[in-house]
Amino acid sequence: MIRILIADDHPIVRSGFKQILMDYPDIEVGGEAESSQQVIQLLTTSRWDAVVLDISMPGRGGLETLVEIKRLTPRLPVLILSMHPESLYGIRALKAGASGYLLKKSAPDDLVNAIRAVVRGRRFISPLLAEYLASELSGEAGHAKHEMLSSREYEVFRMIATGRHLHDIARELSLSEKTITTYRARILRKMGFTTNAELITYAVKNELLDS
Repeated sequence: MIRILIADDHPIVRSGFKQILMDYPDIEVGGEAESSQQVIQLLTTSRWDAVVLDISMPGRGGLETLVEIKRLTPRLPVLILSMHPESLYGIRALKAGASGYLLKKSAPDDLVNAIRAVVRGRRFISPLLAEYLASELSGEAGHAKHEMLSSREYEVFRMIATGRHLHDIARELSLSEKTITTYRARILRKMGFTTNAELITYAVKNELLDS
């Protein structure tokens, strides 16, 4: 029996995944978490065969949670679920230790196959992400400015690039506006920009926003 922990801040999403997995007797949803803090707490109190982790968690984001999971339990497979295409977060997730990256719009069979694959010690990646990974390993992808950003900085950068106000970003990420202001200053410095307009132009040019 494969015992998994599902981490997503939306109850209806967790319920949907549980409903899908009920049809597969070899997979048991042993627990649910709606925040990074709950994920870490459950890791220390129960045994899991895999974690299915949403990349867009409030507070500490999915990628930061992934890093903490791998620090505490290096061998525990983590399957990242995301509404964002592979080009935006796929490589970052794999570099941070994810065993797989699956889009939420994927078919139910893909979710099941992905869970089974990562538990067996394999990676589960789409053909498109495999192309990105091959390009990255061969050096063809180059070193773009946004690659210098941390996972949280990259998340804030993309949100700024959509035109959202800092207080809205702070609320969505469960952080203070002062913290988001600090992130913005760091992002601008690292990327060599001075205005939000430059960030927006860069994001559009490099196709870093959801279509």
